[in-house]
Amino acid sequence: MAIEVGTQAPDFELKDNHGRTVRLSDFQGADGAKNVVLLFYPFAFTGVCTGELCALRDELPRFENADTQLLAVSNDSIHTLRVFAEQEGLEYPLLSDFWPHGETSRAYGVFDEEKGCAVRGTFVIDKQGVVRWSVVNGLPDARDLNDYIKALDSI
Repeated sequence: MAIEVGTQAPDFELKDNHGRTVRLSDFQGADGAKNVVLLFYPFAFTGVCTGELCALRDELPRFENADTQLLAVSNDSIHTLRVFAEQEGLEYPLLSDFWPHGETSRAYGVFDEEKGCAVRGTFVIDKQGVVRWSVVNGLPDARDLNDYIKALDSI
């Protein structure tokens, strides 16, 4: 069961596709605080995932700017994510929830134990770390970017 709107988002510490450590708490607080669009997806190089992440790439200024940071999380290794980002021209952080396998995905309630990967969960988190909007779709069901934009506009 995914975490609920209105709750404090679980903090995490994950490596991005360049090996840098990223924490949710890095985007909270007075200086440099940002809203975060936290997007979980099953695996790099799959059709629906590639389509969703490339659509975000094409609309990146709406999701990564002075007020907002986009973070995409999968259970792939950082090495896989690096190649995927380079191949698709993805310039936003791709975070690896590879080891301990699925720990952050589980904390957000979007890890599919049978498949061994995250389902398509998205959480809009405000500058204080509170979940303000979320949607969880099954593995084959792409999400609508316009929903994220509406959620960000409401903060």
